[in-house]
Amino acid sequence: MTTRTSEAMPASGRAHPGPRLIISLAAVQRNYARLQALAPDAQVGAVVKANAYALGATEVVPALARVGCRHFYTAHTAEGVEAREALDGHAAEIYVFNGFWPSELPALRGAQLIPVVNTLAQLDSLREHAPDLPCAIHLDTGMNRLGLDSAEIETLIANPSRLDGLDVRQIMSHLACGDDPDHPQNARQLARFARSRAAFPDIPASLANSAGILLGPDYHFDVLRPGLALYGGNPAPGHDAPVEPVVRVDAPILQIRELEAGDTLGYGATWQADRPMRIATVAAGYADGLLWASSGGGAGYIGAIRTPILGRVSMDLIAVDLSDVNDAVEAGDCVSFLGEHLDEIAQAAGTISYEFLVRLGIRFDRVYQR
Repeated sequence: MTTRTSEAMPASGRAHPGPRLIISLAAVQRNYARLQALAPDAQVGAVVKANAYALGATEVVPALARVGCRHFYTAHTAEGVEAREALDGHAAEIYVFNGFWPSELPALRGAQLIPVVNTLAQLDSLREHAPDLPCAIHLDTGMNRLGLDSAEIETLIANPSRLDGLDVRQIMSHLACGDDPDHPQNARQLARFARSRAAFPDIPASLANSAGILLGPDYHFDVLRPGLALYGGNPAPGHDAPVEPVVRVDAPILQIRELEAGDTLGYGATWQADRPMRIATVAAGYADGLLWASSGGGAGYIGAIRTPILGRVSMDLIAVDLSDVNDAVEAGDCVSFLGEHLDEIAQAAGTISYEFLVRLGIRFDRVYQR
């Protein structure tokens, strides 16, 4: 079930025993503006694949369009169709990363989508089946995932006429190590991309993802492709990122209990109290996207007070320690997760903030703040 409102629900949440996902569209828009300020000579686009990192493409896409975003990026054609519908008449280019496939031509045309060509064979197929269809070309500069490989890039540079008559909207590549600013791979990829781009100077170029934006103007080129940074995650942990939190989970306390020293808690009895203590059981779990692996050091928060997760995260429930919470707390009050602590809980789970976002479950009541 999805709830859409312009106001967050009261922090106590006592009228509702299920978890809420609070998403600030205004924060997404402010993050977009901050990234644009970092690169005033480029255009900031938005990666909205995976349902806008699980935050809801139908809400996020028009919110970004309202503040000037005109380049959107998806992985699958179906995501591009959804983004086009969400734009509701706003002019924008929507790119599909996963290549050109003739079987998808009706959908590409119907939603005015731009396939990102990943091989010379796809380029030839596009010319055969839809030479009038706008496209982008992905040059693999070191990720070794998608895109024209080095031999194909050299073939294209030597034979630029292969693009004659085609409407190529962008040439792009993707950084493998942008989240590590000191990694030498960044400079290698920049040099390779700049050389290829020089062969096609009239085609807009796009290299920087969220982390790439923070690497500085040399990486910005014409169009930026942020994803995580728009949604409040730090794309380069350990380094400053000028973004604010966008999403938090408010999970109501269902029950508070007192434990004695020696009591165990949760599946497998993996945690045991070493003293008398007070704990809360809250209505959220791994079915909601709060990962099972968060059991190993994750935490929620009541206000500014950290409430460590105790025992195993289960499907619908999490237990947290109330030992440091001095204020009165009762059933119906909320424990918050993510928010400004997104990177912290991701690290505790041994994963990255990207995964935490995209795994946020479908059963949340979603409250959109505008």
